Amino acid sequence: MEEKAMTRATAIELFNSPLETGVRSVVLLNTAYPRAFDLKELTWLDHLVVHTADISGPKSLHPNVRHRDGELLVRRSLVEQGVTLMRRFHMVEAKYGPTGIVYAALDQAGPFVKLIRTEYGRALKSRAAWLIAYLAEHGEEHLHDVITQKIGRWAVEFQTDLKPGIRG
Repeated sequence: MEEKAMTRATAIELFNSPLETGVRSVVLLNTAYPRAFDLKELTWLDHLVVHTADISGPKSLHPNVRHRDGELLVRRSLVEQGVTLMRRFHMVEAKYGPTGIVYAALDQAGPFVKLIRTEYGRALKSRAAWLIAYLAEHGEEHLHDVITQKIGRWAVEFQTDLKPGIRG
């Protein structure tokens, strides 16, 4: 009984955690290598990689629950924490340039991603490959348009301006 409770507690701690979003970011960045993305783009990609059916892609990894409009607002902080965690593990690097901070996969990300072999992990890697190809075909402006249409202009603008811990 104690082991079952501990397993359940561990699953709860992993779901919607910085570790979960960090691993997804590593998979996305490794798939897109050598491309780099800023935090806003990574947040959008993190949302779309688990909801690929929203953009006429493969079946979504996560369920299509109603009222997902606020999901990006919560997700941004988790993605930021996840990227910070993966930087500590030397999977992701921050690059500073004229447009701000962008994140890219490091060499260690490739072998790490290859070790992900669970059913969910294989599906995630497949969705990431599909999403990065989709983005390459349609362009980054299309990504903004998709997010605006699916989530709404208010959420996109609010998500861009909001910093974790700041309340309006």
